[in-house]
Amino acid sequence: MAKKTGEDVTTLKDKFNKATVDANVRKAIPFTHYWHNAFHVDAPFSLISDPNGLCYCDGVYHIFCQWNPIPQNQQWHKNKSWMHTSTKDFVTYTMPELSLWPTDLHDKDGCHSGCGFVEDGKVRVFYTCNARDENYIRTVAQRFGTLQEDGSVLKEEIQLFGNPEGYTAHFRDPNFFYRNGKRYFAMAAQRMSDMSKSSRPTNGATLIYGEEGDYEGGNKWKLLGEVKTEYYDFGYMWECPNILQYGDYDVMICCPQGVPHKELEHENHCLAGYFVGHLSLDSMEMMHGKFQELDRGFDFYSPQIFSDGNRYILVGWIGMPDLTDKIESAKDGWLYSLTMPRVLTLHQGHIYSQPVEEIKNLRKLDTKIDIDKTNVGEFKETLPKASEVELDVEFGEAKNITLALNYEGEKVTINYDKKSQIMTIDRNGMKLGGKGIRPFNDGKNTDVDLGVRKFKLFAAQKLSFDMYIDHTAVEIFLQNGEEVATFLLYPEKDVAPILTIETDKEIAALKGCIWEMNPIKYE
Repeated sequence: MAKKTGEDVTTLKDKFNKATVDANVRKAIPFTHYWHNAFHVDAPFSLISDPNGLCYCDGVYHIFCQWNPIPQNQQWHKNKSWMHTSTKDFVTYTMPELSLWPTDLHDKDGCHSGCGFVEDGKVRVFYTCNARDENYIRTVAQRFGTLQEDGSVLKEEIQLFGNPEGYTAHFRDPNFFYRNGKRYFAMAAQRMSDMSKSSRPTNGATLIYGEEGDYEGGNKWKLLGEVKTEYYDFGYMWECPNILQYGDYDVMICCPQGVPHKELEHENHCLAGYFVGHLSLDSMEMMHGKFQELDRGFDFYSPQIFSDGNRYILVGWIGMPDLTDKIESAKDGWLYSLTMPRVLTLHQGHIYSQPVEEIKNLRKLDTKIDIDKTNVGEFKETLPKASEVELDVEFGEAKNITLALNYEGEKVTINYDKKSQIMTIDRNGMKLGGKGIRPFNDGKNTDVDLGVRKFKLFAAQKLSFDMYIDHTAVEIFLQNGEEVATFLLYPEKDVAPILTIETDKEIAALKGCIWEMNPIKYE
């Protein structure tokens, strides 16, 4: 039997040609297919995923993300590289380009996720190199690089080889943070578990490394340990760690995989969420509340957060691992998008999310539709294909409200039941694409394609929606960002959606606005 092999390093130079890839991107933009999004960063071709390397340098926001730059429709997650674009205003972006790609024995099987930061006025990245030997055994390392004027990343020496004892080679996604003027980074890790404490052989964890002295040919990073939490047995891997600080409170964000479903929570087979509390780098322990989800939709994962000095900004992946066979646009050669940038704030132990203020500059003010109605039993309005809908619903006597996006015989419904305080999103009415994989609650992570997501949401007198409806990407901000729901849909026909609202009794008032959204520009 022939041995499996990783990528042959001798073929990499011919396979990854920046000039050719960048020329192909320029040919693909502006997009022409009606499923390509207008005001979300989309894949020009092939697959994009995790946002990487986010940072703010001299007035410019830099956004990298995982990308397969080789056009094809088979091995979507092969050829892991980084795409780069930048913007000063979240309206006009530089043309996406190939920035980081496999070149040597260390990263020949993929340039995986990592972070960005600014040092000596330059954009720097720190990422996970992936390589496999002739037996297909994974070897990981962490490496720095510096963004060059031509958009490529100049790679530097390896900083960290291998994975620590007691942890598997699923060891990746370094992300910097600072405490008391010192630099640290969090790592996604997979612990070989104590089966007396766990129901599975491996568990997710977050490791912390601290910087020690000057680098002089050795490893200057010291493993401080694993962050101890009350969630020892919570999924088999924790990806994409972020450590934030709001005054006296710390927030640890991570993406647990393989968490069993519970009623009204943990409905995706891979989660993205956070703990709020206090992180001690002395005891390596976090005193925290319960794990909370960042997004309640079907398609949200691997968020990365950075600061521009005034706010924490999140960019996430509108996608879900291991579900490429459920994505309808794959037939046309591309998959997935990035979320709009969101500002994260912390109130009473809960993260609130709102689109960055600059997104308002994409509104077409001359086609604005104002809504101001009282005693409403039903409502109907045709929306622009790319639109924002901001609505305040005052209940009055109504207890049940259903919004629907209708696409000539297809629909997505958003229902709120005031009595139970449950929000339900149902996309079973769409013909194309997956409905919404979730794990069984027996812990076996068996695929169940259920097109419904439910979660608790408190609303006493008024229910607030801010809905961003792009060609395939939908982001809904509820109760001023207390909860968010992100998902994909693939209308069979190239038609404008019709928004309808139905209630069990007349609502007291319906107020808001509808804007057509301009597409983001690439230059």
